[in-house]
Formats: sequence, structure tokens, C-alpha cells
Amino acid sequence: MENQSPATAAPSQIISTVHGPIGHIELNRDAKLNALNLDMLNELSRVLRAWAQDSSISLVLLTGRGQRAFCAGGDIADFHAAITTGRHQDFANLLATEFDLDYLISTYPKPLISLAHGITMGGGIGLASHAPVRLVTANAAMGMPEAKIGYTPDVGGSHLLASAPGHFGEYYAMSAQSFTGADAVLLGFADVVVTEGFAENILDELDEFVGLNAGEIAAAIEVMHGAPESFALEMDQGWIDHAFGAVTPQEVFDRLQHMVHPSAQRAAQQLAANSPTSVASAFYNVRAAREEQDLRSALDRELRLARYLMYRPDLAEGIRAQVIDKDRNPTWSPASLEEVDHAALRSLAEGTED
Repeated sequence: MENQSPATAAPSQIISTVHGPIGHIELNRDAKLNALNLDMLNELSRVLRAWAQDSSISLVLLTGRGQRAFCAGGDIADFHAAITTGRHQDFANLLATEFDLDYLISTYPKPLISLAHGITMGGGIGLASHAPVRLVTANAAMGMPEAKIGYTPDVGGSHLLASAPGHFGEYYAMSAQSFTGADAVLLGFADVVVTEGFAENILDELDEFVGLNAGEIAAAIEVMHGAPESFALEMDQGWIDHAFGAVTPQEVFDRLQHMVHPSAQRAAQQLAANSPTSVASAFYNVRAAREEQDLRSALDRELRLARYLMYRPDLAEGIRAQVIDKDRNPTWSPASLEEVDHAALRSLAEGTED
């Protein structure tokens, strides 16, 4: 029997229901690709904390309604409004709330299953890829696209990217390129690629997993409902590691420009199109995260960088160009990697700023 959870305060955006021992949370903002706002973050935190203490709930499922997206990220139109009207602290407070939610998900005391499908970017990665059991459909479009809008990988994305094989982390952070759900297991953003049939009927399939721990659930789902993952990215690791293993962001760009591999040339074009400050920030962000290998530290670092970047001109300009006016023609300031304040970004990434 389905009971509407008493914790649901905004049913139009977050729907939480209880099915026996299973709690189900659905993002329900399909018209906005389930993009997150403060009300949604607060409600997600409230429900998850309540269910963590509820002995009648053994397992939690997190999904997104609609065919197009699990979650496209934060509502960056709201971010643009905040930073262009002097409400930078509101933006910072929202990020702190979101990062705390992501950490709660990563340390959840019960098996919490996330199912990523469709567009799963930015803040959607924070919800999906830190869960104890991370499921994904093969055709999901995933990534950390922040360098396109003058920002930096956040929601623990730098930690995930830093843990990817070789230097895939720097590549995806600096280029803002996306990858498929089929690639997500190789990159460390998911545990199991599942069939479309299982994804569509997942709630009906979960009863048999109640009572198992997270590792047992992931293993059982892979055996019973797993779909092939992709290893195609391994073919690109050679040139990616060579270019993105360089010691500075500028050297990464220089190596790409001198490589004849077509994919390297495309990556050079992607870096050149992105915010130079963001490209450099992404580099230092991932490198520092790899040194520590700690999600909480990564989230704290990302918030430091966010507090810096929200006052820089590129974030408002990038959102304007990509989301508001959609002319896809941002004017970055500074316009080149050489002009970026690398010392400031390094100190923020390393936590040595004054």
C-alpha cells in the first residue's frame, strides 16, 4: 500500500512515498529537467534525515521523474539572478546546503539507491554518484559542465574526477565534455549499468533486495539486471594522460595543440572555448582532490573556489551566454590562460589563502 510521506512539503517538486520497507524520493520538476533549487534541497535533506531514523524503512530509492533527465544540476538561472543582484551570500548558502546534502547521501546509514537516467549533470551528479548504490542507464548523459559557464566542478565532482583512471579527471573537468552512462562505471561515477526494463520498473523489483547491505544489493542487481558497460574510453587514455598529465594548465593546452590526434585537437578547441579562469580552476581543483582523496575536504575546497568565482565576471557572463540569451558567445575576462590569477586559484585549492 502506498502512503504519502508526511515529510513532503513541496509535492510539485519533491515527491516522497513509502512502500512497505522502501522509501522512494522522486525529483518532480520535469519542465526544468529536475534542476535543483533551495526548496528541493531542503526537502530532500529533511526526508532523508527523517527516514534515516525511521526503523520501518530499510531501503531508500532516489529517482527523477520524466524521460529527459534525472537532474540537470542546479537552477543556474536562479544563480545568475543572485550574483547579478548582489545576493552572493544567498548563492553561497545554497551551495553549502547542497554540499551538506551530498555528504549526507555519501554517508547514509541505510542502503540508498540512486538511478541516473537522461541528463545527469552537475548537481545531479552530486545526488546520483555519491549514493551507496549507484545505478545508471546506458544512455544517460553525464558530466561536470561548469567550465562552460565560468564556474568549477562542485558537489564533490572534483573528488569523483580525481578518482577516475589516469588523468580522465582533468580532461572532463577542463573540457566540460560529457560522457554516457555506459562509461560511468569505468570513470567511477556509477556502480552498475542497468537495463532499460529494470530502470522503468525498478520499484517493483526492489522487494527482494530488502535486508541486504549496499554492496550486496549492487552485486545482485549487476548479476540480475546489469547491462553492458563501455570500455571504449580506454582507447583514449594514452593521449589524455599525456596531455592532461602536464604540470600546469597552460602546458596541458600547449600539449593538446601540438598533438595530431583528432580527439586531442577537439579537446584543445573545447578548452579554448571555455572560461580560462574555470579551466585553470578545474585543473587545480582536481589535482588537490587527488592528493587528499577525501569527499568532505573536496566539498570544502569547492565551496572556497565557488566563493571566489561568484565574484568574478565569467560566471554571470557564462550563464548569460549559455542559458539566458543562449547566444553561445561569451566574452571571458581574462581572455587567456596566461592572464589568469593562477596564484589565487592554487592557494584556494590548497587551502593556503589568507
